Amino acid sequence: MKTVVILGGYGNFGKRVAMALAEEGAVHLVIAGRNLSKAQACVDSLSTMAKATLEAWQIDIFAVDFAHQLQQRSPFLVIHTGGPFQGQGHGVPQACIDAHAHYIDLADDRQFVCDITQLNSAAKAHNVLVVSGASSVPGLSSAVIEHYLSGFETINSIDIAIAPGNQAERGLATIAAILSYTGHPFQAFNEGRWQPAYGWMDAKVNDFGGIAKKRGLANVDVPDLLIFPERYKVTERVSFQAGLELPILHWGMVFMAMLAKRGWVKNWAPYAKLISSMSNVLLPFGSDIGAMEVRISGAARAHKELIWRLYAPGGQGPYIPTLSAIIIAKKLLSGDIMKHGAMPCVGLFELADFDAYFAAYGIYAQTEVRP
Repeated sequence: MKTVVILGGYGNFGKRVAMALAEEGAVHLVIAGRNLSKAQACVDSLSTMAKATLEAWQIDIFAVDFAHQLQQRSPFLVIHTGGPFQGQGHGVPQACIDAHAHYIDLADDRQFVCDITQLNSAAKAHNVLVVSGASSVPGLSSAVIEHYLSGFETINSIDIAIAPGNQAERGLATIAAILSYTGHPFQAFNEGRWQPAYGWMDAKVNDFGGIAKKRGLANVDVPDLLIFPERYKVTERVSFQAGLELPILHWGMVFMAMLAKRGWVKNWAPYAKLISSMSNVLLPFGSDIGAMEVRISGAARAHKELIWRLYAPGGQGPYIPTLSAIIIAKKLLSGDIMKHGAMPCVGLFELADFDAYFAAYGIYAQTEVRP
């Protein structure tokens, strides 16, 4: 029986990963985190449908003996969902390598994901796979691009956008991660060169069409911004923006970004709990419809623009960031992935691997091609 440990397994994303892997037989699933009562509650909620055996485990990834405790568990796989990943360092994936365990995380922090390659030699030496960023970005976004890549001779620009519904469940770690760079500069490839962009600025309104309609967007720092220009030989621009459905929340964040850019507020992240509580007052408003868009522009026989849009009705949007990790985990458990080493979540699966999950959750995609 293979032991799978989900760090943060009762959190917003962790519980969804746990639900998917609880369906697997011959698996001992460990729901882990600092709060034992929450971990046990998650175990109890899964027990009626689970084929896997279940266990709650109280563990702190920042504890001095974390690596030792992990080795005693002898896990086959560890899935790290406990963000925010900004400033975490690679102690957890290193501990997994030392324990001869495969590792997957849902990190969205640019440097955390891209610098995972520093562990490549160690991961190969221990015959394990270490994958960072197994989430909407760069996991799903890169799968979309690679699915349509053969239709382009060159790529001029890649523009990615995500717009969750206001009523969709949101985690505190995600909010803290975004606030950490709100109003702060990061490097982006634009106009054919690297130049600074500012978190939650360059705001605009984008029409996602379909059931999502128009949503506000602003700059967000993600691993794609660093990975995609070189991987796909982009000539002009790679951008990523996200937004909040309610204008009062979206433009409020833009105003907060302006305050941070001017130095009036050093860092909004310490106010994450307060801001989350304030935004929850508005949960009854807006919708539970989420959307994602990947727009690829380049040259085929003539100039071409391809727009891939994903729609998540019924509050199912929070499942999307978990699917890359679930797909890789199930491939590892079934022996369908034999690759070893440490890498960002790019090129490890195909877009078609998402189809069954999209269908199960009522999520669907549409593609538009413009000359």
